[in-house]
Amino acid sequence: MTTMNISLPDALKDFVDAQVARRRYGSTSEYVRELIRRDLERSNLRDLLLAGAGSEAVVIADHDFFDELRGRARRTSDG
Repeated sequence: MTTMNISLPDALKDFVDAQVARRRYGSTSEYVRELIRRDLERSNLRDLLLAGAGSEAVVIADHDFFDELRGRARRTSDG
């Protein structure tokens, strides 16, 4: 594992320390790693959403589409 040093103003350092204590993280590093993981997940989700939004629609999501979807869901839950 690589080490990274960061500088924070006192107010941010106090906030981080409070979050570590309140959320029961083992260390400041654990808290920062969790923040980075969450940001990475958000970034990946954003990329997927943008790719989906930019792709061509395979099925038109109209009233009939949702009726069929509800019917399939009912059949699955009844089965």
